[in-house]
Amino acid sequence: MYNNSKNAFNEAKKFIPGGVNSPVRAFKSVNSTPVFFQRGYGSKMVDIDNNEYIDCVSSWGPLIFGHANEAIIKSLTETSKNGTTYGASTELETLVAKKIVDMVPSIEKVRMVNSGTEATMSAIRLARGYTNKEKIIKFSGNYHGHGDSFLIKAGSGAVTLGLPDSPGVTRNIAKDTLIANFNDINSVEKLFNQNKNNIAAIIVEPIAGNMGLVKPQKNFLHELRNLCNQFNSLLIFDEVMTGFRVSPGGAQELYNVNPDLTTLGKIIGGGLPVGAYGGKEEIMNLLAPKGPVYQAGTLSGNPLAMSAGLTVLNMLENNIYESLENISKKIEDGWNQNIIETKTNAHIARVGSMMTLFFTDKNEINNYDDALKLNTDKYAKYFKLMLDMGVYLPPSQYECLFLSSAIDENDISHLIESNKKALEELK
Repeated sequence: MYNNSKNAFNEAKKFIPGGVNSPVRAFKSVNSTPVFFQRGYGSKMVDIDNNEYIDCVSSWGPLIFGHANEAIIKSLTETSKNGTTYGASTELETLVAKKIVDMVPSIEKVRMVNSGTEATMSAIRLARGYTNKEKIIKFSGNYHGHGDSFLIKAGSGAVTLGLPDSPGVTRNIAKDTLIANFNDINSVEKLFNQNKNNIAAIIVEPIAGNMGLVKPQKNFLHELRNLCNQFNSLLIFDEVMTGFRVSPGGAQELYNVNPDLTTLGKIIGGGLPVGAYGGKEEIMNLLAPKGPVYQAGTLSGNPLAMSAGLTVLNMLENNIYESLENISKKIEDGWNQNIIETKTNAHIARVGSMMTLFFTDKNEINNYDDALKLNTDKYAKYFKLMLDMGVYLPPSQYECLFLSSAIDENDISHLIESNKKALEELK
């Protein structure tokens, strides 16, 4: 059933470390061999053994309209006819920037980069340059890319691989990263009191998506805002995943909290590599060439990524969030009913089209400590059962589902039926 994928993985391991270019793709945490894909269309992906799957990952979020969307493909085709990159400015960059400023409440100016990691690294440098302070606060289990400052009790692949503190991160870098507990405002306040006048910023996933989906508790984000105001520090929302995914203005619009800086990615590239960071004009104007904080990128604002991203951002205006909520709620309700009927120890967390099924006896997952107690062995078995039934889920208990508007009623029925069969098999 997966022979071609197995052969492809063995070949890849000869030339690529671990056989993959991003650790979670190795399927290590689900005790399996990675699937190699050849094409996608709508809600489906097809692997190199010609097995077809309903895609519940959406390339980790960007494909909000599904695979090979006609409008996006058309924009890429037309743009590529004129070239793929210039290493110089285009009007497309301005159009995307204007669209982001119009849609995201807190952003007055925005700078394009090439990845979410690049966006968060740059935002931290800018925060330090603006405040003239050195330390940052992040949260256990939050993942902000693979920059050295962030690989301190990180989530996602770092949890999966048991590498919350990556070799290669120096003590000097680590000492400037202070760790608080997600959804625990007291742990944050304690760090501020211990490091008076030296905390440049708090960086947080407003909806944590790299230890499974973990929602912010009531007032947590507002309290972070208040602490930053009190201690003259910046609040950075990492909305690489949540930006334009959970609402037109991201999590900050959903929870009515305005950060000083926001990092973006995923959706704004329409499936191509992209990142961005933006915020108050006063802060953003410190960036070179206007200000002294340096950041550059040869391919930043790449015309193909900008064209695809602009197309997606324009398409978001067509009641997409209502449709996504309808799709996601039907799946959540069906899976919850299956959990009840099969008497499975499991819990579903969902915000819009982001969702995680946790194998746990807890009613709620609130932080990194809760996440580390999840039944990952059961998830690994569940993942394989669903895969064999034509459902592609995140190959880690510590990742989110990202559902697309391309999922139709037949897909929903299949997802619910397959989930029930898998849960029954796990009893």
